[in-house]
Amino acid sequence: MRKIIFVSALFLLSAVSARAQQADLFAGYSFVHYDQAGATANLNGWNLSLNYKLGQVVGIVGDVGGTYGTPASGSTGLHTFLGGPQFSVPGKVSPFFHVMFGGAHVDIAGSGSTSFSTAIGGGVDFKTAPHIAIRAIQFDDLITRFAGSTQNNPRISVGIVFTF
Repeated sequence: MRKIIFVSALFLLSAVSARAQQADLFAGYSFVHYDQAGATANLNGWNLSLNYKLGQVVGIVGDVGGTYGTPASGSTGLHTFLGGPQFSVPGKVSPFFHVMFGGAHVDIAGSGSTSFSTAIGGGVDFKTAPHIAIRAIQFDDLITRFAGSTQNNPRISVGIVFTF
């Protein structure tokens, strides 16, 4: 009986690993409207994410970003590092939704702070060629907690998606 279970498990594992795995790599521009205790800043920068698809609809996404600006309060940089599930509808037009958790680090005029952060959002990708899509829009509510208060920072990203 143990041999049958072992051989069956080995067969199932090899069948799962033989199926085509797919991942999406996104690289693009990112805009964040950062608001901490009434001091606001419009920050521009970059956003990278890798979505490893576990199936046609569900994937695990890792996301990093950096946005920068120079408001009245001094040079500001916001870096995020997030991860979580992403749900997408496959097709030429592919909407998606994700919930990510991780951290954020803000540096304002040389003074830095790190906090837990969450991003809830989604967007739409348009397939333009084999293995290439355009991310027409990604909108996230980037939630951070710096200086004892919660900030809801809208983040918008656009760019290119490579599928492999």
